[in-house]
Amino acid sequence: MHFIGIIFVFLAAIIHIYIWILESFLWTKHKTAKTFGLSMHEAKATKALAFNQGFYNLFLAIVTLVGIALFLTGSWVPGYVLIIAGTGSMILAGSVLYLSDSKKTRAALVQATAPIIGIILLSLM
Repeated sequence: MHFIGIIFVFLAAIIHIYIWILESFLWTKHKTAKTFGLSMHEAKATKALAFNQGFYNLFLAIVTLVGIALFLTGSWVPGYVLIIAGTGSMILAGSVLYLSDSKKTRAALVQATAPIIGIILLSLM
C-alpha cells in the first residue's frame, strides 16, 4: 500500500512544481491568467506576489521529494516526517484557498487531493 501512497505524494510534488512554473514564470500569459480567473490587468498587478508564491509551492515539492527519496532508501521515519510536512502544507494551503474563495474549489481540489490520498495510503502501512 505504501508504494501507491508514494506515487500519490510524488504526483502532488509534480503538481506543485507545475504550479511553481505557472505562478513564477507564466503568470502574465493569457492562458495562465485565465486558468487562475484573472484579468490581464490583475495578473500584471500581482506578478511579483505570484512569483514569490510560486516558490513556496516549489519548496513544498522539494520537501516532499526529499522525503520520498529518504523513505525509499530505508530512512522511513525522517522520510515520512518530510512527506507529512510537505504534503500536509499542500493540504492546508488547498484548504485556505477554498475557505478564502469558494469559487476556487477546483483549484483547491487539484492542490489537495493527491496529497490527501497519499498520506492516507502511507498511514495504512
